[in-house]
Amino acid sequence: MHNTQPWRWRIGPSSLHLFADPDRRLDASDPYDHDLVVACGAALHHLQVALRAAGWQPLVHRIPDPARPDHLAAVEMHPREPSQEDLALASAIERRRTDRRAFTSWPVPDQLREGFCRLAEDAGAELLPLDAPGERWRIAQFAEAAAVAQALTPGVVAETHSWSGRRRGAQDGVPAGNVSDPGRGDDAPTFPLQNVAGAELPAPLTTDPDDGTWLALLVTREDGRLARLRAGEALSSVLLEATVVGMAAQPVTQLLQVPELRARVRDEVTGGLVPHVLLRLGWASSSAPPVPPTGRRGLADVLEPWDAPWPDPATAEP
Repeated sequence: MHNTQPWRWRIGPSSLHLFADPDRRLDASDPYDHDLVVACGAALHHLQVALRAAGWQPLVHRIPDPARPDHLAAVEMHPREPSQEDLALASAIERRRTDRRAFTSWPVPDQLREGFCRLAEDAGAELLPLDAPGERWRIAQFAEAAAVAQALTPGVVAETHSWSGRRRGAQDGVPAGNVSDPGRGDDAPTFPLQNVAGAELPAPLTTDPDDGTWLALLVTREDGRLARLRAGEALSSVLLEATVVGMAAQPVTQLLQVPELRARVRDEVTGGLVPHVLLRLGWASSSAPPVPPTGRRGLADVLEPWDAPWPDPATAEP
């Protein structure tokens, strides 16, 4: 969320270790580290993809020490030959972008939808399509309600604006050049998009009257750190495959950051499954300029020495 990059890594003698970084926590928007752990899960999947392309088979131990909840994964590596699919997926890491603009009316083929659902399931989560008009309308209403609720929640607006509208070249946060005006009235997309600071990315020259965006909720049967980590891995898997096939995508969590609305989505939409991320998938307009890359923190900021003091478990949320 907001390109906070809330992870730390340690390289041991024969393994890699992933930690959540509590200093990157969004206290107002994400006080219970839900989005933080999902983001770390996405980084964990990116790591696995990169390792396979480099000739290594990762063996992942998730939540290896329950007494240290910030220690999210330990990864062992064994030699293997990379496949063409491994290389294609790894190349998508550098090309993937979050596209916050309205998509075209072009439909997402059933074959791709089914493939995305299988990828989520293989990663330990489920992708629940929202194809019925009533479901899409309800989710849009929840998104609007979440925007109002967060606007009235102390600290959320200031936090959002502090992490967005960044200058080009910033190492973290959302640059203004990655955001376009969501539009108003007849030009507004069918699904309401979250407002963030800055709007320097040109919008498409034309807006289709019909919205071909495919909406799907990424869900798990349980909640907790392991489920959120798995949801993040599933998110990464779907986003990278979408990049490979040339689709545009945006993960949305705002409507799930309000506890009352998250509960309503679980009870009224998912049938009791725990929602983690709403995904917008579709096709960008041919007139839309490419979304520029966002910054990344320096290696020294995310890689710690193996023998550095371990984080205090008391500082981590359960």
